[in-house]
Amino acid sequence: MGHIEIRGEGVAASCCACLLGSAGVPLKLVRQFRPRVPAVVVSLATQTLVSSTLGHMELFAGCRPIKRRIVAWGPGAEPATLPHAAVVITEDELLERIESRLPASGGGGSADWTVLAARPLPEPAIERRFGSRQAWAAAAEMKTPDEPACWIESLCAGWLFLIPGWLIAVGGAPETLLAESRLVAGEIRRLRRERAEFPAYPRIADPVGATGWLACGSAAMAYDPICGDGTGNAVREAILAAAVIKATARGEPEDRLVAHYRRRLVAGFQRHLELSLEFYRAGNSGPWWDEETAALERGVAWCTNELESLPPFRYRLDGYDLLPVAAFSGR
Repeated sequence: MGHIEIRGEGVAASCCACLLGSAGVPLKLVRQFRPRVPAVVVSLATQTLVSSTLGHMELFAGCRPIKRRIVAWGPGAEPATLPHAAVVITEDELLERIESRLPASGGGGSADWTVLAARPLPEPAIERRFGSRQAWAAAAEMKTPDEPACWIESLCAGWLFLIPGWLIAVGGAPETLLAESRLVAGEIRRLRRERAEFPAYPRIADPVGATGWLACGSAAMAYDPICGDGTGNAVREAILAAAVIKATARGEPEDRLVAHYRRRLVAGFQRHLELSLEFYRAGNSGPWWDEETAALERGVAWCTNELESLPPFRYRLDGYDLLPVAAFSGR
C-alpha cells in the first residue's frame, strides 16, 4: 500500500493517524486549521476510548472534574441533580496533549486514500442540515468557581448549558436567554467579553465517503451539543476509517468497505437525531421548539431512506480491525 493522506488537526485526524501509523502505514499529515471550541466536556467512557486509542492513559490527568449535573428540562420543571462523571478541557489543550503521540509525516505524490477530517470535501458531496439553531459560547465568571458540576436548562426559545467557566446558549444570545433563566442565571456572577458563535444543528456529509476518500470527524458529521459526545463520536469514526483502509490493504473489496462505512455513519447519525428528538420534544413548546423538532424528524426520515438504499452490514469491528461478518460465525 502507498501512503495515506490525512487532512485536519482535530481529535479524529489525530486518532486515525495514530492507528494507521501503529499499523505501519505510511502517512502524510496535512494540517488544516478550523476554529476550535473553547471547552469540551469529555465523559468517562470517552476518556477511556480516546486514551486507549492513543495509548496515552494519562491524557486527561489534572483536568477539571464534573461530578454531577443539575437539570431543569421542560416547562416549569424543578431542578434535578444527577450523578455525572466527566472532565472539562479546552480543545487547544487537548490537541496539545495529543501532539506527542502523532506519527511522523512523510509521503509524496498521489495518496491511495485521503481521510478528510476537515472541509472541503470532494464533489459531488454536499451537506445535509437538519435545523437552523445557532449557539453562543461565552466566558462566564461563576459564583462558586470550584463547584464540580454542570447545569442544563430549557427555556421558551432555546436552552442553556453551563460548565465551569463557560456558558453555551442555544437558540438565542446568552443575555437574552439568561433573562428568563431560573436555574443557570443564579450560578453566574457575570459574563466576560470572550465569546464565539457556531452552528448547533446536526449535519452530515452526503456521501461520507467514496472511492479513495473518507470524511471523518466534524467533516463527516456535526452533532447537536445537547447529547454531549462529539469527541467520542469523532474517535469512533476515526477507528472505523482506519479499519476500512487497513482492510483494503488485505484485499477486501473497496466498494463494500465504503458502503459499510457509509451505512455505519448514517446509522450512528440517525441514533443521534432520535435521541436529540426526545430531548427537544420534552424541552418546551412554541415556534422555536416546534421548528427544530420538525427538522430533526426530517433528518430521521432522511436517514431511514438512506439506510434502505445501502447494502446490509458485511463487516464487524474486531478491536481496531474490520473482519467479514462470516469470520465471526465460528466464535
